[in-house]
Amino acid sequence: MAFKAQVLYDFTAEPGNVELTVKEGETITVTNANIGGGWIEAQNSRGETGLVPEDYIEYSNQFSGTAGTAAPPANVGNAAVPDLSFFDEFAPTSTSAPKQVDAGGLSPQLDSTDTPVPPILLAPEEASNGNDPWSVWNSDPSRGSNNNWAPSAEGNQTGRNAPEPWSSGTHSHPQAYQGPDIYPYLIDHTGAEDDEWDDEWDEMKSTSGYSEPGEGGAIQRGGTHASSMKISLNNRFPGFSKSGPELFLLCKQAAKGKEKISIYLGEVGPVWFYPEAQLDCIVADPKKGSKMYGLKSYIEYQITPNTTNRPVNHRYKHFDWLYERLLDKFGSAIPIPSLPDKQVTGRFEEEFIKMRMERLQGWMTRMCRHPVVSSSEVFQLFLSYKDEKDWKMGKRKAEKDETVGVMIFTTIEAEAPDLDLAEVEQKCEQFSRFTKAMDDGVKEILTVGNEHWKRCTGPLPKEYQRIGKAFQNLSSVFTSSGYQGEATLTDAMTAAGKTYEEIAQIVAEQPKKDLHFLMETNNEYKGLLGCFPDTIGVHKAAIDKVKEADKLVNTNKITAQDKVTMAKRASTMSYALQAEMNHFHSNRIYDYNRVMQQYLEEQVKFYETIAAKLRHAHSQFTTM
Repeated sequence: MAFKAQVLYDFTAEPGNVELTVKEGETITVTNANIGGGWIEAQNSRGETGLVPEDYIEYSNQFSGTAGTAAPPANVGNAAVPDLSFFDEFAPTSTSAPKQVDAGGLSPQLDSTDTPVPPILLAPEEASNGNDPWSVWNSDPSRGSNNNWAPSAEGNQTGRNAPEPWSSGTHSHPQAYQGPDIYPYLIDHTGAEDDEWDDEWDEMKSTSGYSEPGEGGAIQRGGTHASSMKISLNNRFPGFSKSGPELFLLCKQAAKGKEKISIYLGEVGPVWFYPEAQLDCIVADPKKGSKMYGLKSYIEYQITPNTTNRPVNHRYKHFDWLYERLLDKFGSAIPIPSLPDKQVTGRFEEEFIKMRMERLQGWMTRMCRHPVVSSSEVFQLFLSYKDEKDWKMGKRKAEKDETVGVMIFTTIEAEAPDLDLAEVEQKCEQFSRFTKAMDDGVKEILTVGNEHWKRCTGPLPKEYQRIGKAFQNLSSVFTSSGYQGEATLTDAMTAAGKTYEEIAQIVAEQPKKDLHFLMETNNEYKGLLGCFPDTIGVHKAAIDKVKEADKLVNTNKITAQDKVTMAKRASTMSYALQAEMNHFHSNRIYDYNRVMQQYLEEQVKFYETIAAKLRHAHSQFTTM
């Protein structure tokens, strides 16, 4: 059976990918809606057949087929929302706001809206404007007490005044900065690249996914459970939730033999236990592969860890799976920055592949440098699996891990005395203020740097070119005079004009040599800092729960011993936050020392090159 559909957005086929170029408003016939991975097979009015992203089309009211009128398949287009009202019996009966928890595997993954959204062409300054993720702490009178680590979608916005999706009370992670003028800006949507797992890997156990915001129009990378449906459940059923701080504060003692994360007191305060040898890896050698008899293509990267020196191969979707697992497991205690974005078109272009590989290298390097993340079983699996069987078994085990969300704190052992609640709250507020201020400073550098980049690649070279042309034009006028003896002057003026044209080219190319690395580093930190509101929010919510302990004891909802346990565990959470902040500060000092030295060295070379050219031009003129 074939279905008629209308194209919502222009789509240009990638050469050699069996894709079909379609235009907005065009009517096409869907010949196969079950291709998978966010694609459908369609035929246009000219009889050409190929693959089209399913979110780029909208099914017409009338469908063609031999069996009469029928609706499109449930997994295509605008899927009907299943009735989950049977969960309401678990909802709390009080008038307090219900907590949002993840239904996880209880319901199919659904998009948050019914309207497909196209990839958006984003300017860098638009990606860094809008409301910031810290605003919730200024506007929420409860200071985050209701932040039950309910993840939200994230992504760039389409307009300067559009609010960022992580500013509305829940937070997530900002998207990677797309280098101005030299990099593609398109963002992918669900299934547009290579989201389906190959062969037996397609087991639907991963919670990774993408959601679309209600406004702004940009496709968003979701948080740890952003694409799952949220339902209201009473906290008396903690099996439905992985996020509420009370799950850790009042849980039974963790069973012995589980993984342990050690914190000890160092010179700067609480610190993670660092391994003797620093883990590192190299992301290189991107190769194009295909599957489905050539219908789908992808880029595979070679990752070589320094521990084994044995390369393993991963596609982008494998990095995405790792990101989701790390976010799910460590996100309550450790900021896990986003991966570079996916995109629909141009993903096989050399410049894009180079940019993506560079950013994947940066992301992996940062993960390798974290002592907790780098030593985790799932990260070690990603770097050093032996074969496909080993990878699949490790993947399944990671997806069944129950020590996720706030339960990661059950594995933390701090070799330090317990802190009182006032000190815990003080530390939390201190880090919140610092990370908020640094976030503002980083965004300012990105804005200023982007403006400077535009000047260096736009009006500034043109000004130098105009000066050079003016000198050469005047030299031509002098030449036309016919006066003997002025050849030295006219030649020198012509050379000076050409020098300014050379300077224009140097100015235009300079941002790639120095500003690029400064912008990329600050964008990395923008991503990290964008995670802190969530991480700090978990601690703020825990503090508020401990503050309520006396009231809960008086109403016989918890015992006095429970209150003591809650305070001790809040102390453990505080030590984890302090250890993470000390790790962050150590990396910050190293990274900014390195990138500022590199930036200034390139700036010195830049001005020395210009000065040398001007001296040479100056030497052409005769001293009178």
